[in-house]
Amino acid sequence: MPSASRPVRIAPSILSADFARLGAEVEAIAAAGADYVHVDVMDGHFVPNLTIGPVVVEAVRRVTTLPLDVHLMIEDAERWVGAYARAGADLIGVHVEACPHLHRTIGQIASLGKRPCVVLNPHTPLEMIRWVLPDVAMVLLMSVNPGFGGQSFIGSALAKIRELRRMIDDAGLDVDIEVDGGVKLDNIGEVVAAGADVIVSGSGVFGTADYAATIAAMKARAAAARG
Repeated sequence: MPSASRPVRIAPSILSADFARLGAEVEAIAAAGADYVHVDVMDGHFVPNLTIGPVVVEAVRRVTTLPLDVHLMIEDAERWVGAYARAGADLIGVHVEACPHLHRTIGQIASLGKRPCVVLNPHTPLEMIRWVLPDVAMVLLMSVNPGFGGQSFIGSALAKIRELRRMIDDAGLDVDIEVDGGVKLDNIGEVVAAGADVIVSGSGVFGTADYAATIAAMKARAAAARG
C-alpha cells in the first residue's frame, strides 16, 4: 500500500524522555497513541554525543509492543546491526555518511528480518540514495544536525522532503519518508504537506504535560495537511 494512503505516524524520540523512569515513559507514549518508539543511538564519534546501547533497546522491547525505530548515528554501523536486531529493533536506520558500503549494510538489515532505513544529514544530497531506494522501507531526513535533542527545524528541509517525495512517487515505490529534528505541533502541518509520512518528535512530545493530547493534536494537524 503506498505510504500516502496510510495515516501519518508519530514516533516520539526517547532521547527526550526521563531516563530515570524510561519504562514508564515508553508505556505512557504507547497509551497516548504513539505509532513507533524512536531510539537515537549515538557513539560520540559520528556525532558529538553518547547515548544508549543494545541493552537499553532490549529493556525497552520488554515494556512495549510498539515497533522500535532504531536510528544508528554511529561509525561502523555494519558491526552493530546484528546486536540491535537481536535486542528487538524493528526498523534499523543507518547513515549514508557513515556507511561506505551502504547497499551491503541495507542488505544485512533485511537479512536479519528487519526493515531497513537509510538516513541523510541536512547537507547530504538525495542523489546519494537514488540507487538504494528500492531496497529500503523508509528514508529518514534529518531536519537538524544530529547529535543533540531540542534543536530548531532547518527550513531548507522542506524542499528536500518535497524532492524526495517526487523521487519516490516517480519510481512507483512504497517507501516512507520520516523527518527528525525540530518538528512540533506548530510546524508538523507544513512538514506533512511537503510529503512526510512519519514524524519523529522528542521534546515536542516529552516536553508537554499531556502526551495523549499532544499526539492527538499532531495527528489532527497532519491529517488536515494531507487533505
